[in-house]
Amino acid sequence: MTFQHSPNTLPQCQNLQVQVDSVLDLLKQEPTLQARVDTSAVRASLKKAIAPTFEIVFAGAFSAGKSMLINAILERELLYSAEGHATGTECQIAYAEPDRERVVLTFLSEAEVLSQVQLLGKKLGLNLHDPQQATLLLQEQSLMDTLRDSCIAIIQQEGGESKSERAKQASAFKLLIQGFIDNKKYIDKTTNRTLSMEQFDFKNLQEAASYARRGSNSAVLRRVEYYCHHPLLQDGNVLVDTPGIDAPVKRDAELTYTKIENPDTSAVVCVLKPAAAGDMSTEETEMLERIRQNPGVRDRVFYIFNRIDETWYNSQLRQRLDNLIGEQFRDSQRVYKTSGLLGFWGSQLRQTNANDRFGLNSFFAASVTPDGEQTPQFVNEFNRYCSISGKLPIDKFRIDVRSYESATENYLRILGEQGRGLVEQLIKDSGIEEFRTAITRYLMEEKRPLLLVNLADDLQPLCISLRRNYLENWHYLKAQPQDANAIKEQEIQLLSKQLKDVGDEFTEHIHAIVNEVVASNTNVAFEADFTKLKAKMVSRLDELLTTFSVSHVHQQAQASHRRNSVVPLIGILSEAFYYLSNGLEDVLVVAVQELVANFFQQLITQIQKQEYYRDLYRLLGNDCDIEQNLKQLETIVSSSLINAARVECDRYVRERPEFFTEGTSSLFQLRQTLQQACRGYDHYNMIEAEPAIRQLLKIDFEEKVRETVMRSFRQVINQSLNNQLLPIANYQSEQILSQYDRARAYLAKALEKEAEEKIRQNQRQLAEVEQRIGVFNAAVEGINSCLEAMQLDRHRLPTLSQSDLLLPVNDVAESTAELVMAGDSN
Repeated sequence: MTFQHSPNTLPQCQNLQVQVDSVLDLLKQEPTLQARVDTSAVRASLKKAIAPTFEIVFAGAFSAGKSMLINAILERELLYSAEGHATGTECQIAYAEPDRERVVLTFLSEAEVLSQVQLLGKKLGLNLHDPQQATLLLQEQSLMDTLRDSCIAIIQQEGGESKSERAKQASAFKLLIQGFIDNKKYIDKTTNRTLSMEQFDFKNLQEAASYARRGSNSAVLRRVEYYCHHPLLQDGNVLVDTPGIDAPVKRDAELTYTKIENPDTSAVVCVLKPAAAGDMSTEETEMLERIRQNPGVRDRVFYIFNRIDETWYNSQLRQRLDNLIGEQFRDSQRVYKTSGLLGFWGSQLRQTNANDRFGLNSFFAASVTPDGEQTPQFVNEFNRYCSISGKLPIDKFRIDVRSYESATENYLRILGEQGRGLVEQLIKDSGIEEFRTAITRYLMEEKRPLLLVNLADDLQPLCISLRRNYLENWHYLKAQPQDANAIKEQEIQLLSKQLKDVGDEFTEHIHAIVNEVVASNTNVAFEADFTKLKAKMVSRLDELLTTFSVSHVHQQAQASHRRNSVVPLIGILSEAFYYLSNGLEDVLVVAVQELVANFFQQLITQIQKQEYYRDLYRLLGNDCDIEQNLKQLETIVSSSLINAARVECDRYVRERPEFFTEGTSSLFQLRQTLQQACRGYDHYNMIEAEPAIRQLLKIDFEEKVRETVMRSFRQVINQSLNNQLLPIANYQSEQILSQYDRARAYLAKALEKEAEEKIRQNQRQLAEVEQRIGVFNAAVEGINSCLEAMQLDRHRLPTLSQSDLLLPVNDVAESTAELVMAGDSN
C-alpha cells in the first residue's frame, strides 16, 4: 500500500492556496453575493487540504483503551497503558526517519502536582484540604512515605488496583507521589520543563518510551512527544493520545475537549466503553456532540468499541452493544469493534517463541518482581479467550485449559501446542487488524483525495454563484445601447415609469413613517419627544401646585368684589382652577409646537436621504415642491394641534364628575377643606387651609393631566398626522407623475453628456467583468488541474467559456440550473 500524492508535492497543486484565495477575492468584489455565501467552510477545508500535518486525536474515557489501541496500530509498546486514572498526559506521535527517532518530555510544574495531590487526597478522604499541609507533604519524605502507605492500604482494602474506582484513584495517587519523588530534579516550581531524551542519556526511543511508560513517571509528565519510524505516520500524520474525558482533574478532561474542538484537529478516533459498560456514559455522549460541532473534523470520525472481548462472555452485554450500534451508529461507515489488549499483545507474540517463554522473559519481564512472578493481565485474558470465548473454530483448535495448572503453565503449554495459527486467530478476533487496515487505507489512500473533495464541494456553490453573476452581468452590459441617441431614447421611454416609481416610493415612505408613529409606536425620535411632552406636563403641574398662593388669590377675589370683605372657598377654588388650567395650557402649546417642528424636520431630513429623492432631482432638477409642501403642512398640523391643546386644557376648568361623587377621595378632601377654611371669615382661615386646598387641587388635576398625556391627546396627535400626511402623500405622488413634460425637457438637456458617460461606463464595466471572468477561469482551471491529478475529475468546478457567453439570455438560467443539479449530485 502506497501513499496518495499530497497536494503539497504535486506540481498541479502547488498554487492551490493562491487559486482558492483568488476565487474568494473575486467574491469580495461582489457585495450582493458575499452577503449570501458563507466562505468559512471553504477556508477550513482549504486549510486542511494543504496542511503539512494531519492530527488524529484519540479521545475517550479513562481505561477505554486509547493508549493500548495506539500501541496496537503501530505494533510498538510506546504509550503507558493501565487501568484507572493514572495520568493526564497528552502524547503526540509523529514521523521520523529510522536514525532520527527520539522522545521529548514535558513535566508538570510543582504547582500542578500540588493541585492533583489536593484533589486526589480530597477524593480519598486523606485530609489534605489545607494547601499548606499539601505543600509540606511535597517537602517531607516521611510524609510522602506515610501517604503512599495509606494508598497501598486502600488498594488492599478494595481487593486490588482495578477492583473499584476508589482503588484506581489510590493507585493514581501512589504513582503521583512516587513520580514526584523519582523526578523531583526535573520539576520546576511554576513552569513546565521540556527535556530531550539525550538529557536523560537514553540511547534510543525504546529506552525513552520505557521511562515515559512507567506509571510513576507518566503521572508527572504533562506531555510526551514521540518521533518514530512507521509508514502510517508519513505524510504529516500525527497520532494524539489524550487524557480521559472523565478525568478526576477537571483540567485534564478539558484538555481533551479543547483538543477535539480545535479547528486544527483533522480526525478523531472515539474509543468508547459500551462493550464493557453496556451503555454510553454522559461524558461519551457529550464528547460525540462536541465533535459534531467542530467544522474542522466533519465526517472524519472513527468509532471504536474497544474491549469487545467482554461481550464474548456476556450475552446481555453483546445484545446491548448491538442495539446501541444499530440505533445510534447505523449511519456511520467507520464503526469498529476491537480488543486492544488482545490485539496488541497478540501482535507482539509474533516476535516470540518458546525460547523466551512466549514473551515472559522479554516484554512481560517487568511482571517479575523480587517476590516472584506475577501473572500478566494478557496471560489471564489469553487463557480466558481459549477456554470460554467461543471464538475458536472447534475443527481447527482443540484446546484444554487445565484447572490444576497455573495460568502461566496453561499459557506456555497452549502456545507450545497450537503455535502461530492460534496467535493469528487471536489477532483476527481482536478486530485490530481490521481497524488498522481501515485507518491505514484512509490515511494512505483516501485522506488526501477526500480532503480535496471537501474543498471542491465547498467551492462548488461559490463558483456557481460567481459564474451565474458574471453571465448575467455580461449579457446585461452587452445588451445596453452603444450610441448616445439610443441611450437617450431608452431613458425617455423609461421616464414615465421612473416618475411613477418615485411617486409610489414617496407614498410608501410616508405611509411607513405614519405607521411607525400611529400604529406601532416605533419612531424612536417621535416617542422621545412625546415622552418629553408628558414629562413637561407633569413637571409643570407640580410647579403650579407648589407656587399656588391662597393669599394672592384671596386678594384678587377681594379686589373684584370691593363691597365684600369675605371670600368663599368656592371662589378661591374657582380662581385656582383657572390658574392651573391656563398654566398647563401654556406648557402644552409650547411642547406641541416643538413636537411638530421636530417631527417635520426629521421627516424632511429622512426624505432627502432617500434614493427616490435623488432620482427626482435627476429627473426634474428639483424636488417637485416636496419640502415646501411639507413645511406648509407643518404649519397646518401645528395650528390644529395648538387649538386642540387649548381645548384640552380649557376643559380642565370644569371639575371632573368624580369630584363630587360620594365615597371618592376628592369629595372627602373637599369636605375636610370646607371645614378647615370656613371656621372663620377672615383670610387667615383660608391661608391655614392652603395645604388642604393644594391637596384637593392635586387630586383633581393629576387625573386630568394623566388622562391627557396617557390617553386622549396622543390620539389627537395621531389622528391629525394620519389625516394630514396621508392625503398629501397621494397628492404629491400625482404631482410628480404630472411632471412628465417638464422632466422630458429637462432630461433632453442633461442626457447628451450622461449618454456618452454611460457608454464609457458600460464599456468599463464590461471590460471589468471580462477581466474578472479571466481571473475566475484561471483560478478554477488551476484547481481543476489539481483535482484531475488526484483523479477526482467528477468533482471539477464550473468555468465560464466563450461559448457560454454566446448562449442566448434565456439559456443562461437553464445552464446554471444544470450546474447546480450536477453539484448536488456530487
